[in-house]
Amino acid sequence: MPSGSVASPSGGGDPSGLEEWLRGIEVLASAGKGVDTQQVPEVLCRACVRLLPVSGASVSISGGPTARAMWCASDRVAARLAEVQYTLGEGPCQTALGAVGPVLAVDLAEDPGSGRWPVFAHEAVGLGVRAVFSLPLGTDEAAIGTLDMYRDQPGGLSASELAIALWARDAITLALMKLLPHPGSEQVPGDEGAPWMRASQAEHSEVYQAMGIVMVQLGADPEEALDRMRARAFAQGRTVTEVARDVVARRSGFRPE
Repeated sequence: MPSGSVASPSGGGDPSGLEEWLRGIEVLASAGKGVDTQQVPEVLCRACVRLLPVSGASVSISGGPTARAMWCASDRVAARLAEVQYTLGEGPCQTALGAVGPVLAVDLAEDPGSGRWPVFAHEAVGLGVRAVFSLPLGTDEAAIGTLDMYRDQPGGLSASELAIALWARDAITLALMKLLPHPGSEQVPGDEGAPWMRASQAEHSEVYQAMGIVMVQLGADPEEALDRMRARAFAQGRTVTEVARDVVARRSGFRPE
């Protein structure tokens, strides 16, 4: 069952909050009707932006600490925010994946909680992002990705708004579980049922190739190779994907320190 299944908002039975929650659930439920199964996560992601006081949203899926691919994004900033976290290896989505729990950063410029990711917070504010909400997709035991939302102004979500976001998270989880291969299945990357594998390969194939090259150049393990690529990307103000392209094209390389 999806992590943290959502009931109606509590808190004294506030009629306005309950009406807001019911309207949100109705909109989300109708959004996926008649839509191709593979497009449901994106439709629900974009519905969150219409329903909630957020500026944009994205859905990313994860196959481990070094395998992460963005499934969809509502806008360029949301997409860039996902790439920044992958490049740096830190941020709300990384924390949400590790803790298998929601991470709500209401003000990246002032909130002491953003001190958990000082470099990410600096980069996000530079993109015009002030608040980020990351909700893990999956079960209570394991996350398969995150629903990430951002605001260009500081501020949190009300109880009814958070309930809507969590309901959307659960709906996106169920949609992805119909699309992703199950553990122990015999599906292969070419199967129709393995879009996550194809998406991951298409999105980060150059990163994986570059990691292998850097491992040989440095005599390092995969994590160290990725860390070195991330460090160079940050120092040059680029993404890890851009650094990887240069490594694969032999335009740049790494030497042991």
